[in-house]
Amino acid sequence: MSTPAKACELALLLAVDVSGSVDKDEYRVQMDGLALALRDGIVADALVDQDAQVSLVQWTGSSRQRQTVPWTQIKGYGDVLSLADTIQNDLRIWRNYSTAIGEALAISRNAFAPVSDCVRKVIDVSGDGVSNEGIEPATQRSALNAADITVNAMAIETDQTDLTAYFFENVITGPGAFVATANGFADYPEQIKRKLQRETSRQVTLLPTP
Repeated sequence: MSTPAKACELALLLAVDVSGSVDKDEYRVQMDGLALALRDGIVADALVDQDAQVSLVQWTGSSRQRQTVPWTQIKGYGDVLSLADTIQNDLRIWRNYSTAIGEALAISRNAFAPVSDCVRKVIDVSGDGVSNEGIEPATQRSALNAADITVNAMAIETDQTDLTAYFFENVITGPGAFVATANGFADYPEQIKRKLQRETSRQVTLLPTP
C-alpha cells in the first residue's frame, strides 16, 4: 500500500535586493548568508518537515525583477543542501538601478501560481533602502492579502533612514508579519538565519480559552 503524498505546508520566496546601493561584496554577503541560513539545522529541519517549496527573486528598479531560482521542493536534507548551493552560486543580474519594492512584491505575488496549493505562503523581502521608483509597496497589500500571502521584511540598516520603521509601515502584511533588522551588511548573515528560523517554524493555531 503506497503512502499518500505529503502536502506542502510552506511556500517561501526569498526576494533579494540587487539595486545600485548594493555593491558586489554586499551582494555576496546576502547570497552566502542565505545559503548558510538554509544549512542551519533548525531551518533545514523545518523545511523538510513541511515539504516546503522555496524560490528566489532578484529585484531592483522598475521592470527589473526576475525569479532566478525556480521553485524547489524540499523532501529531504539533500534538497536543502542542493538549494543552498544553487543560491550561493546564483549570478547577479543587475547592478546599477533603483529600488522598486512595490514591483518586487507584485512579481513575487505572481510567482506563487505554481505553488498555490501550499498551506502557507510567505515572501521574505530584504533591502537596504526605501522604495524610490515604480508603484508604492503599500498598494500591493490588498492583492497580497487576497492571495493569502504574508510578507516579512529584513531591513539592512546602513544610514539614518530608519528602514525598519519604513518596512513596518509600508511593506509587511499578513497575520504575524514582522520586520527583522540587520545593523549593516556584516550583521546580515546572523539576522537572516534568525529570521528564517522564525519564518519556517510550523505555525500553531491557538484555540480560544473556554
